Amino acid sequence: QLQLVESGGGLVQTGGSLRLSCAASGSIYPYTMAWFRQAPGKEREFVAASAASDTRTRYSDSVKGRFTISRDNARNTVYLQMNSLQAEDTAVYVCAAGTYTPLYTYGNAYIYWGQGTQVTVSS
Repeated sequence: QLQLVESGGGLVQTGGSLRLSCAASGSIYPYTMAWFRQAPGKEREFVAASAASDTRTRYSDSVKGRFTISRDNARNTVYLQMNSLQAEDTAVYVCAAGTYTPLYTYGNAYIYWGQGTQVTVSS
C-alpha cells in the first residue's frame, strides 16, 4: 500500500506559477507516477505522467509546454511545476501511482491515489 500526499496548491493570479509536490509513504521507484485534475462539474482529466524506469514523460495537450512533471526517487516525491497558469487550470490536482510501463492517460491504469490539493487561478 502506497500513500500519497499532495501539497503546494493555493491561489495564484493568471500567468503565475506554482509547484505541486506529492510525497509517497514508500519507494516510488517501481511506479509510473501521474498527475490528474478535476474541476467542479467536470470529469477527472489526465495532466502528466512520468515513467518508472526511464525519462519518459507524457502531457495532455492543454498543459504541454507550460507544466513539467519530475520525480526524485531518493525523496519518494513527484513534482508538478506549473507555469503560465490560466483560469481553466483551476481544479483539484491529484497524484497517482501505477504499475503499467506505458504512460496511460486513463485513471483505471493507476492504483494508488492521493487526496488532492486545490489550485485556484484568479484573473
